Amino acid sequence: MTTTPDPYKVNSLILRPDVDPVAGHVRWAPARSLWNGAMLLGALVLGPLYFTWGAFAVFLGLSAVTLCTGHSVGFHRRLVHRSFKCPKWVERALVWSGTAVGMGGPLWTIRTHDTRDWAQRQPRCHDYLAHRHGLLKDGWWNLHCRLVFDRPPGFDPGPGIGDDPFYRFLERTWMLHQLPIAAILYLAGGIPWVAWGVFVRVAACTTMHWFISYFAHTRGPQSWLVDGAGVQAFDVPIAAIPTMGESWHNNHHAFPASARHGLYPGQFDPGYRFVQVLQALGLAWDVQLPANLPPRHGITPVRSGAADVTRAVRP
Repeated sequence: MTTTPDPYKVNSLILRPDVDPVAGHVRWAPARSLWNGAMLLGALVLGPLYFTWGAFAVFLGLSAVTLCTGHSVGFHRRLVHRSFKCPKWVERALVWSGTAVGMGGPLWTIRTHDTRDWAQRQPRCHDYLAHRHGLLKDGWWNLHCRLVFDRPPGFDPGPGIGDDPFYRFLERTWMLHQLPIAAILYLAGGIPWVAWGVFVRVAACTTMHWFISYFAHTRGPQSWLVDGAGVQAFDVPIAAIPTMGESWHNNHHAFPASARHGLYPGQFDPGYRFVQVLQALGLAWDVQLPANLPPRHGITPVRSGAADVTRAVRP
C-alpha cells in the first residue's frame, strides 16, 4: 500500500501481473455461516417471543449508532477510503463501533471491500462479486460462503492499520464483542433487550447490508458511469436512512474518497452529517468532497447537472 493513497485506486491490494478477477471458486465459510445462521435463527425465535417496545427501541438505537458511527463512518469512510482525518483515539472508537455491528473485523472488512471494488472496475469479474444470480443464491453466497480466486491479489492494509495491535485484536475477536454488549443489555433490560439488542440487531444489519448491496449493483437510478467497469453501481433511495447514506452507491462509485455520498438535493446522508458533527467539534478535518478532490478521469455523467458536484457541493 502506498503511503499517500490515490483517492481513486484500491490501495490495499497488491496487483501482481497474473491476478485474475474472474477465475475462482465459491466455497462454504463455516465460521461465518454458523455465525450468521445462529444470529438469524436467534432473531426469528427469540425476537417474537421477547418483543417489548423497550427492546424494539434498543434495537433501533443500537443499530443506528453502530451502523452510522461504526460501519459507515469508521469502517467505510475513514478506514477504507480515508475520506477525512481524525485523532487516532477517535478512529479506534469508530472502528470498535463498526466491529460491534457484528459483520466482521476491520481487516476482513477492508480486504472484502477492496477486492470487490477492484474486481467490479474490471471489464469482467466473478459472478459472486457482480451479484449476477437471483436473491436466494446470491444471499447464500454472500452470507455463508467466500470466493477463493485462482490467482488472487495480495493484501496490505498499510501502516497504521495492519500493524495496529488494537485492530489486530478486533480482527481476532470480532464475534466476542457481542458478549459485553449482551451482558450490559441483560443487566439493563433482561432477555428481551438481549434478544433484540444482539440477535435481531446483528441479523438485521448483516442481512440488510447484503440485500442493499445486491440492488446497488443490479438496478436503480444513476448519475454516473465508470468507464470500462463491468459492474456499475446504482442508488437505492429508499434505503438512505437505514444504511446511513451508504445506499447512494452510484455517487460513491464515482467519487469513492468523498466523505459525502448523498451529493444531490434530497439525498439524505446521515453518515456525512455525523462527520460534520465531528468536524464542528474539532475531531475531524481534511474532509474530502468531489469539489476538493483531484479531477477524476474515466467517469461519465448520465444525467443533466450531475457534474455540478465537482465544482461545489451545498453544505
